Amino acid sequence: MLGSLENITFVNPAFFVLLLLLPMIAWWYYRNYRQRYAPIQMSTLAGLENKQSTRGSLRSSLPILRVLSLLALIVALARPQLIYTQEEVVAEGIDISLAMDLSSSMLAQDFQPNRLEVSKRVAADFVRQRQYDRIGLVVFAGEAFTQCPLTTDHHVLNEFLSKLECGVVEEGTAIGMGLATAVNRLKDSESKSKVIILLTDGVNNGGYQSPMLAAKIAKEYNIKVYAIGIGSVGETRAPVSIRGDGEYIFGTVNVEIDEKLLRQIAELTGGQYYRALDEQSLEQIYTSIDQLEKTKIEVTSFKRYSEEYRHFAFLGILFLLMEVLLRYTVLRAIP
Repeated sequence: MLGSLENITFVNPAFFVLLLLLPMIAWWYYRNYRQRYAPIQMSTLAGLENKQSTRGSLRSSLPILRVLSLLALIVALARPQLIYTQEEVVAEGIDISLAMDLSSSMLAQDFQPNRLEVSKRVAADFVRQRQYDRIGLVVFAGEAFTQCPLTTDHHVLNEFLSKLECGVVEEGTAIGMGLATAVNRLKDSESKSKVIILLTDGVNNGGYQSPMLAAKIAKEYNIKVYAIGIGSVGETRAPVSIRGDGEYIFGTVNVEIDEKLLRQIAELTGGQYYRALDEQSLEQIYTSIDQLEKTKIEVTSFKRYSEEYRHFAFLGILFLLMEVLLRYTVLRAIP
């Protein structure tokens, strides 16, 4: 009859004060119960203990129908309404491409458990905050490819993010290739705002595409690049070689990030460069980008009301009729 309690409202809730009459009526009925029936004097009631008939039991429960009738009629007087809400959302969506480094150095353990897992987790949290934006995913190492095209289905995107692993792309750090692939995904977008979040932990050493040339192309298409260098300062444990069975061998290496290049790319395209030294700073970086690239959202709500008092009025009359019919027919008291 009615939907969720959150969608129910009452036009005349003051009528609920009448519910206070119900315990008074119950007390009055109990107090006058014995006066309704003439007493019969018997020498002993021992033979009648616990011998009340089914008919007698049903008759004694008739007042329950009257109480239910009054309860339903009081609710009907309060005039319950069911609210149907419809929203129209007008959003100036932002198209965002996440370009993520998958080179083996992303397994470095200066982040726990490693840079890649932390990057995936923080990026997924960022995606969940961008409800109305189209977001895609590009991955790169020695080469680059699109893992997920621009989509508003963020559940699917986060599934792709969660399954990212190092070693699925040729080894290396082709920053230019990753950036160019992300630009290619955004260049034909009609969105007023186009953004690339480029995350890497190394120095460009692969691919045939110059990072600065890719940045110039991004600028031509009004694509803003936020570059993130991820890695601590000094030395850390990271893969130094790989066994024949595909397992990485870890050793101590120096953390090297081409911050100058990343800063130039960001400045050329109107974005910013950030350095993430730990998980907390990476979270703050994504929060900062989220604030800088806010989506303009206009929400118009429409509410429709459905009158539900008729159902309760019908129940109230039904319970009352049942009580009267039963009392004066099958459950009639014999004088």
